[in-house]
Amino acid sequence: MLLRLLLLICAPLCEPTVLFVTVSPSPPIEGNSMTLACNTWTPPQTLDPPPQKLEVQRQFCFYKDGLALGLGWDSLPELRIPTVWREDSGSYWCEAKMTSLKVIRSPRVQINVHSIPISKVSLEIQPPDGHLMVGEKLVLACSVTGGTGEITFFWYKGSLGLKLDMKTQLSLKAKFEIPAVRESDSEQYYCAAENGYGPRLSELVNITVRIPVSRPVLILRAPKPDALVGNVVELFCEAQRGSPPILYHFYHENVSLGSSSAPFGGGVSFNHSLMAEHSGNYSCEANNGQGAQRSAVVTLNITVPTEDRKEPLTSGVIGVLLGILSPTAIAPLFCCWLKRKRGRLSARDPPRSPPRPAPQQTTYINSQALKQLQPVYENVNVVSGDEVYSLVYCTQQERPATAEEPSGTNIEDKDSSAIYYRLMADLTDVDYEDAM
Repeated sequence: MLLRLLLLICAPLCEPTVLFVTVSPSPPIEGNSMTLACNTWTPPQTLDPPPQKLEVQRQFCFYKDGLALGLGWDSLPELRIPTVWREDSGSYWCEAKMTSLKVIRSPRVQINVHSIPISKVSLEIQPPDGHLMVGEKLVLACSVTGGTGEITFFWYKGSLGLKLDMKTQLSLKAKFEIPAVRESDSEQYYCAAENGYGPRLSELVNITVRIPVSRPVLILRAPKPDALVGNVVELFCEAQRGSPPILYHFYHENVSLGSSSAPFGGGVSFNHSLMAEHSGNYSCEANNGQGAQRSAVVTLNITVPTEDRKEPLTSGVIGVLLGILSPTAIAPLFCCWLKRKRGRLSARDPPRSPPRPAPQQTTYINSQALKQLQPVYENVNVVSGDEVYSLVYCTQQERPATAEEPSGTNIEDKDSSAIYYRLMADLTDVDYEDAM
């Protein structure tokens, strides 16, 4: 009877309780919450239930790898962890105790926090077109569309994969920057990302670093030391630095002569045929889209041959005589020239053979007592452009021949066409001031 009474008194305190830990969700996923529960299990009673049961207050505590979690002992049999990561995987158990009684421990349970593999790795650049000037900042942003847990990002340069940097962080995007790019940074770039399931790679992205052109140098190359009218001079322009393609422009007194392109860099040549008006200052300009640069000025003096300088004067005088002056003004000038010409011929020309009988229209008498010449002119109806040519006849009255000077001994016959030909051929021998 006494033993039965003791069992009834101690039953609430001495019942064989079993603890075990459960987790939800199962398995837990990185980045999500996880809830631990300390569950108790009591076997079925072998004795009759007591007529009255004492209320017992229990407390619980959760552990991971020997370390207490949360605030320690608590009356709640559950513990919620807001966010778990892969490093939260480990061995878990719980303990339960009643007031002033021994502690009951659950068996250990291994909980593994699972992660989601990353998906679709991409590399974004700033500036978006991938074209930069030397000294500008380049930003390479590597991102993934999915994946959990800590992600390790890698950046590589070139198709062979020169490793530039590595970052591990709890995010889906990471950045790598080159503060000031150089010409050698022109290359292909890609990135990779992994979270424990192996790395995944992005596509290649091209980066082009452009260099502005330097101030070009202009060189003039002539076939002879002296630049003459009619020569071909070579204008060579070259910028020592600058990303291709480079477009060159050539100028004479700031007037464009032409242009030429260098698709792969370097200099270009431009051939220029010289004329008298091409003396002056020459320059060239280089431009590769990053700003134009103009060369220093090179001065070229063109030599005009003597015969070339004389020809315009002769043509000008003839033009004035035949194209501008009226026939009335030409006739006295021609007669004056004829007198001076005959005088020069009589002084320096050797004796001539007796001339042929001269036509009556163009009879000249070589006499010391010449009367005033009477010019006669008429149009020939020969038109060249705006010019009208005229025939001019110089006549004088004939006096009787003397014994010392037989008639017809110095008669010089010139038909109208011969007179015009001599005007064209010998007018250059006339002193312009004397003729005027």
